[in-house]
Amino acid sequence: MPGLTAEQASLFEEPNFATVATANPDGSSQLSIVWIDWDGEHVVFNTAAGRVKPRNIERDPRVGVLVLDRGDGYRWVAVRGRAEMTTEGADEHIDKMARKYSGEGWTARPGEQRLLVRVRVEHVSAYGF
Repeated sequence: MPGLTAEQASLFEEPNFATVATANPDGSSQLSIVWIDWDGEHVVFNTAAGRVKPRNIERDPRVGVLVLDRGDGYRWVAVRGRAEMTTEGADEHIDKMARKYSGEGWTARPGEQRLLVRVRVEHVSAYGF
């Protein structure tokens, strides 16, 4: 199974924004800008129950993720793989991401159920490394 080099993984660990692609029921693309993370094995992001992204992933777990170096737009990593979602650790993870990207903790919205999404890397494309 392909993996990321340490240099490629650093783009996911730094506060770079990523675009996640999921498939809508009609096969068209659904794209979202997300805060992104790397756990040493999976590309990780966070979302909330009831949104389009998790509904698409439940139906078809194949996703694409593109992370762009905030300092050099010609340096990027794209991965494709299958996503798994869980509520376990999701609240802690969104707080970690909020601190990484904004410097402040996450304020939960009443009734919102956070979801942790882990993408098993099956294919890697990169440029600028």
